[in-house]
Amino acid sequence: MRQGTVVVITGASSGIGRAAAYAFARRGCRLVLGARREELLGRVRDALAQRYGAEAIALRCDVRRAEEVERLIAAATDRFGRLDVLVNNAGVGHYGRVEDTSEQDLRELIETNLLGVFHGIRATVPVMRRQGSGHIVNVGSAAGKRSWPFHGPYAATKFAIEGLTQALSAELAGSGVTVSLVVPASTRTPFFETAKLAVPGFRPSPIGRMQSAQQVAEKIVRTVDHPTPELITVPLLRAAFVLAEAFPRLADFAAKRYYREAMRRSASGSASGTAAERAPASNGTPRRSAASAERS
Repeated sequence: MRQGTVVVITGASSGIGRAAAYAFARRGCRLVLGARREELLGRVRDALAQRYGAEAIALRCDVRRAEEVERLIAAATDRFGRLDVLVNNAGVGHYGRVEDTSEQDLRELIETNLLGVFHGIRATVPVMRRQGSGHIVNVGSAAGKRSWPFHGPYAATKFAIEGLTQALSAELAGSGVTVSLVVPASTRTPFFETAKLAVPGFRPSPIGRMQSAQQVAEKIVRTVDHPTPELITVPLLRAAFVLAEAFPRLADFAAKRYYREAMRRSASGSASGTAAERAPASNGTPRRSAASAERS
């Protein structure tokens, strides 16, 4: 990756997006950062300038709105004259059974996780085609390879991103523009605390070994240095996905067992949570039973 590479990152105020901003800044890249939380985003921009002398722009960007994504991309070309890398990272989380998920919650997931990626692609591809070069990184999820109980609506958006990425990669063949799907597993970010919960008493927890946001960010950088159609950030997961395809009944059995155990814990957690909510918290304020969706 050459010095001065221009990188646009959505959802850059926290988690994987923030870690990716640091990873690219360390390599001398020029950055255009977008997120909905302007104050946090500004702190990221300022920290990058102080630590690495990075030239960075921070703009409020709600990826659900095509015009705001277009403005983000235009800021890159207006300021730096080109766009080398787009990291489509912004997203929201959700845990709930399919039957309990409201249409409104599903629409929010689709509009942020899927349409947000689509808007980024639509705004970026014409710029990169004219340049004859560029790389697009779409951040997917292990849940987009194999879904799990309580992950259905969220996983649906991540499965869709995989299909979108595969088609786009073929359509850009010969243009000089490459595309990668990065597939993280459970990652140490605010996701588990901020994902919307539609299951009373259920407490989301990582499935499998946790990785850091920094580890995922380094994998994102690797796909830019060495473009590959798909990069699963935990190699062991690739074998797990192959096994699930080869032995679907076994995968189905494991999912059903997980669901039964989770529902049992949810029922006991809901009962204890009701008692806890009646008691005052240590600071005298009521306890909250669920977190709201993260808005990058």
